[in-house]
Amino acid sequence: MSLRPVKNILQTRSTLEGAGVRLERAFGFGNTKEFDPFLLFDDFRNDNPADYLAGFPWHPHRGIETITYVLAGTVEHGDSLGNKGRLGAGDVQWMTAGSGILHQEMPKGDSQGRMHGFQLWANLPASLKMTNPRYQDIPSAAIPEVIEDDGTKARVICGEFWGKKGPVEGVAADPNYIDISVPPGRKRRIAVEITRHAFAYVFAGSGTFRDASDPRPVLTESAVDPNAPLVYDATNHSLVLFDRGDEIVVQAGPEGIRFLLISGKPLREPVAWYGPIVMNTQDQLRQALRELHDGTFIKHT
Repeated sequence: MSLRPVKNILQTRSTLEGAGVRLERAFGFGNTKEFDPFLLFDDFRNDNPADYLAGFPWHPHRGIETITYVLAGTVEHGDSLGNKGRLGAGDVQWMTAGSGILHQEMPKGDSQGRMHGFQLWANLPASLKMTNPRYQDIPSAAIPEVIEDDGTKARVICGEFWGKKGPVEGVAADPNYIDISVPPGRKRRIAVEITRHAFAYVFAGSGTFRDASDPRPVLTESAVDPNAPLVYDATNHSLVLFDRGDEIVVQAGPEGIRFLLISGKPLREPVAWYGPIVMNTQDQLRQALRELHDGTFIKHT
């Protein structure tokens, strides 16, 4: 087995989206080639209702899939087809925009005012850009969990992992989307198919994804003093981008670590995008914007 080195560790940046929703963006817009087939990843955890209640009113999507994973609070959604739904804690929605839809997403906090969740955008290949839209709404109870002997826990949202298969199916990027918790001080080696691009997003605890000797962490790159205290380099809001290999290693810190491990097969196709509309050429993009303007954007039957 070949260990995937850490290519980069990124921190999120605060972003304002929708009608005034404050969120943290790990990557998105600009050059996302290293994340192919993924285009954007947002962390919309917020404990202040004033920062999220305005939500995401009606807006278009074409040529992509959006994956919403809710940890706390609810998200109510509706679209141009008349579909309506509500995502609660632990639920997932995998929306294939395909040829185009108009939809809205309106978050509401739980009894403590918390609205926690994530949204990932996955690109569609050229052959499926204009496919009919569809939804996969997955309740929390339908997501399988695996607990290993050392207490490591995984929720398998999409793909196959440790003998379990996630309920989301038929996604073009053939992704794996896993929610993993590793107990304090534990070290785990996790297989990731070598042909995939992969990243981990840490949202609780701390740890390192470098090849540390168990049970000690490695130094961060900035800690060049050999006498400096050892620290963990992946903490809340850290995105760890991996290079090639067929497994990763994670060493949990003293309070454990929880992260999303996401991987997919790169499409290696040209990308032309404007906000939530992602095509392969500028001509296709201009056509989509014209159709949006003249009312012919919705194509499906």
